[in-house]
Amino acid sequence: MNKATKQFQSSLAQLGAEYGFFETLGDQHSALFIEGNDTLIVTFENLDHVYRYTDDRMPWGHSFVTGQGWSMLGMMAHDWTWYRDEAVYDFFDRLRDEGFFARFKRVVFYGASMGGYAAATFSAAAPGSTVILISPQATLCRETAPWEQRYLKGWSRNFNTRYGYAPDHLRAAEQAYLFFDPRIAPDAMHATLFQGDNLIKFRCRFFGHRMASLWLQMGVLKEVITSCVDGSLTRLKFFQLMRTRRTSGRFMREFLETVEAKNNPRRTAYFCQAVLNRRKGPRFRQALKRADAALSKKQKG
Repeated sequence: MNKATKQFQSSLAQLGAEYGFFETLGDQHSALFIEGNDTLIVTFENLDHVYRYTDDRMPWGHSFVTGQGWSMLGMMAHDWTWYRDEAVYDFFDRLRDEGFFARFKRVVFYGASMGGYAAATFSAAAPGSTVILISPQATLCRETAPWEQRYLKGWSRNFNTRYGYAPDHLRAAEQAYLFFDPRIAPDAMHATLFQGDNLIKFRCRFFGHRMASLWLQMGVLKEVITSCVDGSLTRLKFFQLMRTRRTSGRFMREFLETVEAKNNPRRTAYFCQAVLNRRKGPRFRQALKRADAALSKKQKG
């Protein structure tokens, strides 16, 4: 653990002592609890990512969660561990056995990617909870998911012990929401492994694996999360929120790459012209010129 991370943990310990608690769990994990009202949000994040990329140097969602008046239990990992650690298992067992989760009227587990795996898995410690999963993994067990080739650092972890296979543990939830991009084959295959009457899946085409950061940029992440928390999220409401993608520069740029990769200049031209009718965009103007040139060449040929 480097000096910056130790200083970060020291500041979290001070905050925990004042508003709740802070615990280090073995060498690679820690937990920060901030007391709020009777809704508890349990988040899972990567410690190095939090330290490096959040302006307030706090766990993901701290300002948002506490700003709603909710209580927060922020779980942090110092590496790509997938929270596969006996110390973490013991921590959630202890909270369950001591009645920590029973103190709250509503308990919500949230996570994306590695955090999504952990949110699904450890939600079993609080049966009847709500779970929000964005691009989650079901497991990295090589026998169960041999097609998952993206996370080599996780292959050495044991996914067959306590809190192992996420879809099994998710069944204890009252309601679960799973968001994934079906165009990303591994994400779609993980999503297929999650089943149950308590689960609602949202197919988010063209949003990619890192859709949470895209939603944040679009200004809709807060409403998606709060709607899941209060149970008001419907498919209609969700896809109405996603219409905001039309104003997102990042979404449009990434979608342009997808369209151009299809090698269909007519479709590329239609898309670029539609974007340019609403906004300026040198990248789209250049792509339109390339598409027009390709169409002209095709007509002459």
